[in-house]
Amino acid sequence: MVLPHPPGGGKPYDALQKSRNPMETEATLRRLKTVEGHLRGIIRMVEEDAYCIDVIRQIQAVEAALNKVSAQILENHLNSCVITAVQGSDKKERERVLKEITEVFEMSTKV
Repeated sequence: MVLPHPPGGGKPYDALQKSRNPMETEATLRRLKTVEGHLRGIIRMVEEDAYCIDVIRQIQAVEAALNKVSAQILENHLNSCVITAVQGSDKKERERVLKEITEVFEMSTKV
């Protein structure tokens, strides 16, 4: 589902998404599907009563993979949507995008 506008206003999401590189989207989906398969493997391990430490190690591997995907998505966002907003003439849009980035960094330090 694509929302018409980001929380707090600003350009519609679909307008911002047009700047995405389809190759980057495909790479992101590939990585996420790999993580999904890995997670299914962990579920199987738990169902089969695997050794707890082995399960924890696999969970840590999934967390690391998700962090890597998140970092790649953030980099792509900075190089597309954020640059577009910062270079644009809409002051409110610049402030909104920069606030979003700040919120993402604040949330990452709380985890």
